[in-house]
Order: sequence, then structure tokens, then C-alpha cells
Amino acid sequence: MRTSKARSIQVAEDILAVSEFKTHASKVLNTIRKNWRPVIITQNGKPAGVLIMPEEFDRYREREEFIAAVGEGRKDAVEGRIHSVKSVESQMDKRFGKLK
Repeated sequence: MRTSKARSIQVAEDILAVSEFKTHASKVLNTIRKNWRPVIITQNGKPAGVLIMPEEFDRYREREEFIAAVGEGRKDAVEGRIHSVKSVESQMDKRFGKLK
């Protein structure tokens, strides 16, 4: 799994009103690329969205999928849907030939 380059939010710099974002969108995107800090966009004084680097978005999605897969595996184990190592090795040998 990749490590994150994201840095902590700087409240004074990284929270923008949607109107300010509209006016300076290109500059904001360049800043995100440069400093790897997310930017919070507000609308009517309340958080409405967060801008992050595409790589950070991908990392978050990969992590979410990994955690979901682990959860499914744990549920399978609890419900008895497991196979022994010998059983798996036997099936793999039949399908792909012996490794040893």
C-alpha cells in the first residue's frame, strides 16, 4: 500500500468560500499540487466539499476496499467458510501443477 504525502490542513490557508474558489480555481489547484494539503470549500459558511490530489483519492479508495475485503474475510471465518492450507495447496496443485 502506498504512503500518503498529504499534510495537515492549515486553517488560515486551506479553507475557502466557494466564491473564492470559483475566482481562483487554477491557483488553488496548483497550490494543492505543490503542498499536498487538502482544501475545504465552504458554502454559506459551512463545509461543502474537500479538494484533494487524485493520488490521495485513489489511496483512500484502495484503503476502503482493503478494509472491506478484510471485513468480508473475517465474516467468512466466523461463519465457517474457510479452507485448510492443505486443501488450498491441493486445489492449486490440481489446477496449476505441483510447485515443489
